[in-house]
Amino acid sequence: MPQTHPDAPVALDAPALRGLAAASAGLTGFGLVLWIAANWDALGRTGQFTLLQAAVLGACALAWRLRAARPPAGLLALLGIGGLFAYFGQTYQTGADAWQLFALWAVLAVPLALGVRSDVVWAPWGLVALTGVALWVQAHTGHRWRTEPRDLPVYLIGWPLAAGVCVLTSPPFHARLGTGPWAFRGSVTLTVVMVSAAALWGLFDRTVSPHYLLGLGLLAGAAALLCQPGRFDVFALSAVALGLDTLLVAGLARLLFDWERGGGDPIGRLLLIGVCAAGLLAYSVSLILRLARRSAPAGASA
Repeated sequence: MPQTHPDAPVALDAPALRGLAAASAGLTGFGLVLWIAANWDALGRTGQFTLLQAAVLGACALAWRLRAARPPAGLLALLGIGGLFAYFGQTYQTGADAWQLFALWAVLAVPLALGVRSDVVWAPWGLVALTGVALWVQAHTGHRWRTEPRDLPVYLIGWPLAAGVCVLTSPPFHARLGTGPWAFRGSVTLTVVMVSAAALWGLFDRTVSPHYLLGLGLLAGAAALLCQPGRFDVFALSAVALGLDTLLVAGLARLLFDWERGGGDPIGRLLLIGVCAAGLLAYSVSLILRLARRSAPAGASA
């Protein structure tokens, strides 16, 4: 039997092994895709399809038979599914938009994620699903990430879809779906980036588009929801607070520089913006720490 050092931290053994297994599965899937790309002409179409399908089926069989290997094998299967779809689209040139690949990838990987019931699969699944949503929005705004008023209906569909991914991976569904905290945190962070980027683009357009107020309201609602006792998550709330603070400070900057466009002291305006930004950040951090202390188990800080 393998010997361990007597001073080795025993509690780190299992998490370290799980992390190494997940990293190995991710690198194996990535290496498989690169190997096929490097041998594109040597393998032939049939050989490439066979290899990709065998990788997916083999990973699924391994996850089915070996419970301990289920999360890394599920991750390998998830990556293999994406590689298989990408190769199919590249080979037959179906003319489909990129968002359709990611949407199909996410939908067909749901049974896999439900079967594995691990963050190792659910976290990258959230990345795939939200990438599909972002590409769908981009495809329906002229492939230019527009934030014109006529594009508002697209965002009224895309942003709720992204919020739906966050809800699906949220704590109330952890026991039912097997999701974990990092799938939820990753989905929230990606959604905040998506919403904040579009809202900022709309804010600094020639005329402020309604996307700014919509994004501001969405992040404010998310922050209020995450402040509730049963839904608090320090990581997710910090990401939402950062996006909300960014939009508020940027809105103040636009207001000040539009208001005094004809003159005034630009240094004074910059100083005011800096003071307001520092105060807003300090208040956000203080509030999150207070909520974290309230949500901590009794005696945890003792």
